[in-house]
Formats: sequence, structure tokens, C-alpha cells
Amino acid sequence: MKTLLFFLGLAALPLLGLAWFTRRTAARIVQYLPAKGRFVDVPGGQLHVRESGPEGAPAVLLVHGLGGQMSHFDYGLAEQLAQSFRVVVVDRPGSGHSLRDEMTSADVSTQAAALALLVDKLALGRPTVVGHSLGGAIALALAVEHPASVGALALVAPLTHAPETAPQVFKALTIETRWVRKLFAWTLATPGAIVGSKKVLAAVFAPEQAPADFAVKGGGLHSLRPSQFLAASSDLQAIPLRMPLVQGRYADLALPVSVLYGRQDAILDWRENGQALVDKVPGAQLELVDGGHMLPVTQPQVVADFVERAARAVAPQQRAG
Repeated sequence: MKTLLFFLGLAALPLLGLAWFTRRTAARIVQYLPAKGRFVDVPGGQLHVRESGPEGAPAVLLVHGLGGQMSHFDYGLAEQLAQSFRVVVVDRPGSGHSLRDEMTSADVSTQAAALALLVDKLALGRPTVVGHSLGGAIALALAVEHPASVGALALVAPLTHAPETAPQVFKALTIETRWVRKLFAWTLATPGAIVGSKKVLAAVFAPEQAPADFAVKGGGLHSLRPSQFLAASSDLQAIPLRMPLVQGRYADLALPVSVLYGRQDAILDWRENGQALVDKVPGAQLELVDGGHMLPVTQPQVVADFVERAARAVAPQQRAG
């Protein structure tokens, strides 16, 4: 028995070492990339938000995608919009510096409800909601289920229809068993992400290139934190829970809907998610540009111009709610 315990202890040493490395790395990242804004309480957690722009101006709410956080909008998009709009950027529940209780669902409807409460608490009226990637799905859920919280949708490379399979680059996020997912997050995920970071960034940004400073300025280092891995995994696996119901109500949308897609997007196909949406929403507009999935980072001026056009379509009385 003592021999068995001895060998079990030896077998556990590598896992303990990986867990120590992961915890140390996560702590350093939080110290190096501290919260930039303030926190707003919502059911099941707290949202980390940052505001800029003139007070009293029409509001724009920026919602990031899977595995991301608010720094994805720091390549000029938020700054450009803040010249004319009250800009609110948010870390989605569980992402970045936002918190989400383990028992709170990660489905698009629950996240949309948290954003609706944020809109109310910050007195944003009916903002133009900019949703990138999975943030687009959540923005659509917000518009469908909380129409008084949205004046217009400006969707950038949005997920609009539940996929049959996850993109290959996100396969690690599909671990279904909770304890296995947690064990992986606190042992192998961080060193694995460090080793594979160049390959992952190349896939997500393709055919464009990730900026050299994306790890810091774009907040890419957050992806090395186990909490970020677990949040992204929950987000991905919760898509089928509510997304089909939201899809079934697209024809009911009665607000301006604009969609921007890169023709060469390697993560989400513009036909399956862009064209398929505008075909269902009366009056929706689709714009195509040459580029990939990470347009807010690689082409911030193009995205800013797109959002400004979408925001101008909202009547002043509609913005007030």
C-alpha cells in the first residue's frame, strides 16, 4: 500500500508542477493587465466596463467575441467612435476581468439579459450595439428578447446561426466533462496555449496577420488564464441551448441591422452567417470587405465608419427609448 501511494504521489508531481505554473502565470497576467474600468453588478456576476466619449451623446455598446475581452477594441475603434458617441466597452460575463458564477448559464440569452441590465443601469437609452463574432450572437439575442434595450445592430463577423461543429482552432474548448475541463484548464491549457499561440493567432486572424503587440495591447495574454479558458469553453458549449430559438425570431426584428464581413474570414463563413441573416431580417444590410475574422483589430477605421453609418440610422427619439 505504501509503495502504491508513493508511485501515485510521483505521478501527481507533474500535475502539481503544471498547476503551480498556471496559477503563477495567471496572477502575473492580472497584475500586468489590470482592470481598466469599473464593475457593475448583474445577476450571477459582475461586468467590467469602460466608458469614453462625450456625456449625453448617442450611446454605442461594444461586445467582443469568443475567448476575447474589451481590449480587442483598443486598436482605434473605441477611440474613433468616442469622438462622436458615448462608447461603452464591456468584458462579457466570465471574460477578461468580468466575473460569472459557476452556476450561471453561459447561453446567449443569459448573457443578453446581463447586457440589458447594464444598458438600464448606465442609462444608455437604446444604444447601437456592436457585436463581434459570438458577441454578434449575443447582440442578436439582446435585440430579439430585450428590444427596448437596442436602437440598432452593427454586427461585425457575427455568429448568427448555431454551427454544427466548432472551428478546429477551438477544439480544446469542447471538453464536455466538467472535472476534466477544469483539470485541463489548471494544468495543460496554459502551457499548451503558450506553445501554440502563433498557430492559433494565425488561424484566427487569417488571411491577415495579428499585430505584434496583440498579446499586451489586444489583451491576448488573458487567453492564458484558466478562468478565460473555462469561460470560453462554457460560452462555446452553451451556443446550442438558446441560439436556435433566437434564430427563429430574426424575422421579427424591427430595427436597423447592419452586418460587416471579411470575404476571407477563416472562422465564420459570411454566406452562412452574414447573408443568411440579412435574408431573414427585413431591411438588413450586408457589407463585404477584403479581410479576415478580426476586423476590429486589423481594420479599425473600416469598422468605425461602418458603426457610424449604422448608428446614424437610429432616430433621436428611438435612441432615448
